Amino acid sequence: MLLQCSEQKLQGNNMILHTAVKYFHSGQDWSHNGFPDKEHLPHFITSNLEHDAVKLVLEHFAEEGIASVTFVPASPKTGHVMVDDVIAAIRPSTCMISIMLANNETGIIQPVKEMFERVKQINTSRKTIPKILLHTDAAQAIGKIPVSVQDLGADYLTIVGHKFYGPRIGAIYVKDLGSSKEVPLYPMFYGGGQERSYRPGTENTAMIAGLGQASKLVTENIDKYNRHMEKVRDYLEDRLKAEFGEEICFNGRIGKSCRIPNTCNMSLLSVDCSGSEVLSHCTHVQASVGAACHAQNRPSPILLALDIEEDVARRAIRLSVGRETTQEDIDCAVNDLKQAVEKIQSKNTCTSAQRVE
Repeated sequence: MLLQCSEQKLQGNNMILHTAVKYFHSGQDWSHNGFPDKEHLPHFITSNLEHDAVKLVLEHFAEEGIASVTFVPASPKTGHVMVDDVIAAIRPSTCMISIMLANNETGIIQPVKEMFERVKQINTSRKTIPKILLHTDAAQAIGKIPVSVQDLGADYLTIVGHKFYGPRIGAIYVKDLGSSKEVPLYPMFYGGGQERSYRPGTENTAMIAGLGQASKLVTENIDKYNRHMEKVRDYLEDRLKAEFGEEICFNGRIGKSCRIPNTCNMSLLSVDCSGSEVLSHCTHVQASVGAACHAQNRPSPILLALDIEEDVARRAIRLSVGRETTQEDIDCAVNDLKQAVEKIQSKNTCTSAQRVE
C-alpha cells in the first residue's frame, strides 16, 4: 500500500524509523533475556552514504539515547556498502536495517536485494528477539531502473514523486499494511481518521492522482527510459573525456559497480576552484555539486566517505540527464562547461599578471 507523505520522503522516513523504535519496545521483555544494558536500546544499521532524511534522524536517535546506530562504511573499492559488513554489524537488539537503493550523488546501486535475502535467513532463527525490519529509500532509483518491492524483499520502501517526473509528493510502501503484526506502522501524528488513521490530515487528491499517473508511466516505459538515459549519459561522459582528457575525474565510476543511468558525478581538475564556482560561470548548465538540499560550499561528505581526495571532492559537479535529453543538449552542456573553465583560467591569468606587476 502507498501512504501519502506531503513533505516528500522526510516524513515517510521519519515515520518508518520511529515505527522501528516502537516495534522494538512493544516486543519481548528484555530483562528476561540476559542481554547487557546497551542491548536494551533498539539498534539500527545503516551506511555512511545515506541521505540526511535517514542519516540525521538516526544521529538524533543516538544523541538522545533513543537508539544505538551502526553506520557501516562503504568500500572505496566499490562505492557501495558490502553485504558481509552489514551482516557482521547485526546484534540481538538490531531492529532495522535501512540502506538506500541507489546513491543520490554517485548513482551507485547498493546491493540491497542480496543483503535483504541474507537478513531474512537470519530472521528465521530470531525466535525470542525482534525480527529485523528491512527498509530501503528508493527515491533516487525509481524511474531510472526497474524497482520491485517483492524482488528486493523490502518491508518498507520510500518513494519521491518529483524524482520521476511526478508532483512534489512522497509515499511509503509497507508490506501487508494493516494485516501483519510482523511489519507494523505506527502513526507519528494524531487528530484525524484519514489514511486509516496512519497519517491525519486532508489528502491532497490532485497530487496523489499525479503520483499514480507518474508511477503508471514508469511501470509501462521503464526499459525505454533506462536505455535512453544510459545512452545519453554515456555520450556525456565520452564527450567530457574527449574535451578535458586527463583533467577530469569521474567520481561515480568505481570498480565494476553498477550505476543508475542518469547520473554523472565528475570533477574538473584543470582549474583550482570549487565545482560551484565552475557552475556560476556557466550560461546554460544547471547542476549541483552534491545533494540539492545540502550546502553547496563544502566538499561532499559522500565523496569523502569513499576516500576521494578532498581537493577532488571540492571540485565535484553532479550532472543528470533525463528522458528528453538529446545528444545536442549534451554538446551544448559540454561546450558550456569548456567555456566556463576558459573564463576562470583567463581570470586567474589576469590576476597573476597583476600580482607580478
